[in-house]
Amino acid sequence: MAANTFAPPTTFLRPNLPRLSRSAHVVVVGAGVFGGWTALSLLRAGMEVTMVDAWGAGNSRSSSGDETRVIRSTYGANRFYFDMNVRALELWKENETRWNKKLFHNVGVLWLCYEDKTPLVDDSIPFADAHGMSYQYLELSTLKKRFPQVNTEDLHHGWLDPYGGYLKARESCQAVGEAFVREGGKFVQASATPGEIKSGRLSGLSLSNSGSLQADAYLFACGSWMGQLFPEVLGNVITCTKQEAYYFGVPRQDSHAYDTLPAWVDVDGDDFYYGIPGNASRGFKIGVDRRGEAFDPTHGDRVSNPDVLARARKFIGHRFPGLKNAPLVESRVCPYENSPDGNFIFDKHPEAENVIFLGGGSGHGFKHGPALGEWVASQLVELKA
Repeated sequence: MAANTFAPPTTFLRPNLPRLSRSAHVVVVGAGVFGGWTALSLLRAGMEVTMVDAWGAGNSRSSSGDETRVIRSTYGANRFYFDMNVRALELWKENETRWNKKLFHNVGVLWLCYEDKTPLVDDSIPFADAHGMSYQYLELSTLKKRFPQVNTEDLHHGWLDPYGGYLKARESCQAVGEAFVREGGKFVQASATPGEIKSGRLSGLSLSNSGSLQADAYLFACGSWMGQLFPEVLGNVITCTKQEAYYFGVPRQDSHAYDTLPAWVDVDGDDFYYGIPGNASRGFKIGVDRRGEAFDPTHGDRVSNPDVLARARKFIGHRFPGLKNAPLVESRVCPYENSPDGNFIFDKHPEAENVIFLGGGSGHGFKHGPALGEWVASQLVELKA
């Protein structure tokens, strides 16, 4: 496989997608990680691109608005996502160098495994080896010695992915948005409402600033709002849940030891707690990947559910005993835009040939943003103008 390509499965290919000339004007609705990177990729392909977002890139309502996101290649037997992550990692590094802005932190990802066999990790090992990105198997004795903060009494072993780590989420979206404008794209901060569909085409967008937009094609990558904008088509396809992340204060005498841990994933098969220690001294982050309650991304309050927080506190006290009574110094709510099977959605509106949907991040999409945007652009743009 070439370093700058990846091969999506045939189920992800949509032969009915429009092919656009390089002279076409495309409006991208949504400045999150999917929308921002796709807009930038289309722009770099030579197209005229306008990006629209109600609150701006990396805003606190968005799924891309927290401080950090884990970047990992581990997806079980799913080679598509593994390969896409490899390409995404290349692009994250390439663009952070171009922008002189640190976005990727290569602290590694530690997988905490309960059983002898952990398919989520084990089935990815052949892909990791093929890419020269092998994981390190950690027996309990080694795990205890290298990471004494971790309680290993109910674990079988660990795996360390030394090539992963975390990304600066909010700052990344802002960096992409700034690059988009700097390289010639147009950004409009406004809420967009689809107009009428006439003769199989969307007529345009009306904007909350009393303006409107007309273009050759419209790509909607607006995360948790997709189902609200297109209720008849996506109302039961894209659903939004309330996911919580907590930042706990670490003991002052051991702060460096906690802050320098790898990102980690607890493979319990239920809550799938994950964590990102030490980012900019914000605290020891723990995220809850178990799907939460239904959530309105516009009007929902970003406050913790006491029961979910209590459950997380119980876990962190067990897995990291030194943090049993750690104070909560900050908390965030991250709305997940879930697809039915957790896979991304890239398809055309069934009644409008110039409307394209890109979404379904399902809590794991952030890391893939640059590779997904690059690939989407390659599927939409004709080679000749």
